[in-house]
Amino acid sequence: MHTLVLWVEQLIAWVAGWVHSVIEAWGYVGVAALMAIESCNIPLPSELIMPYAGWFVQQGKLNFHGVALAGAVGCVLGSLPSYWLGQVGGRPFLRRYGHWLLMSEHDLDEAERWTARFGDWAFFICRMLPVVRTFISFPAGVLKAKFWPFTLLTFLGSWVWCYGLAYVGVVFGDNLAAFKHLWHQFDALIVGVLIILLSLYVYKHLKHLKPQPKEASPSPAAESLPS
Repeated sequence: MHTLVLWVEQLIAWVAGWVHSVIEAWGYVGVAALMAIESCNIPLPSELIMPYAGWFVQQGKLNFHGVALAGAVGCVLGSLPSYWLGQVGGRPFLRRYGHWLLMSEHDLDEAERWTARFGDWAFFICRMLPVVRTFISFPAGVLKAKFWPFTLLTFLGSWVWCYGLAYVGVVFGDNLAAFKHLWHQFDALIVGVLIILLSLYVYKHLKHLKPQPKEASPSPAAESLPS
């Protein structure tokens, strides 16, 4: 367990350092690029990106409204490839390649329920929900969501999300050392919780990726029997 905790700490430190260097070198463009990566179904969490952007705001190097806007624009740019892929590939693509994305028709059915309940506003709401926000673009394409409402609501939902996370970085920017100390006190517990949550997430999706048994078709002899 100690080795796993050490490995996770090193991984987080490396990713955090890389995010920090990208934002430091590229500013608002770096924020947009990182958020675009996150929205392309690549596991680079916005919960890490935007607080770091907020830290640069707290240091007086970037503007608060600027980083929120850059993050929202990046989310839209990163969402479009998944949206178009969903439109072109549809359910057949999901059936064939969805397991590589840990996505199944069950996830698409859930997205359909969201849109049935909230209409296009589902894309606004989902953009403010962890995990769901990263994967909602592909179902939107499959469901043939109208491009401009989808784009606008994706932007607005992402804008709210980016403002909130950037504000966390602004408020707690001076207390990063305290958070690092807290991490070292509870690192084993935190890593354990993360592993459990990740395992549950993967299990939930893999469970629905299992092929469904096909209904047995009646034999010709059976079809010829009189009713």
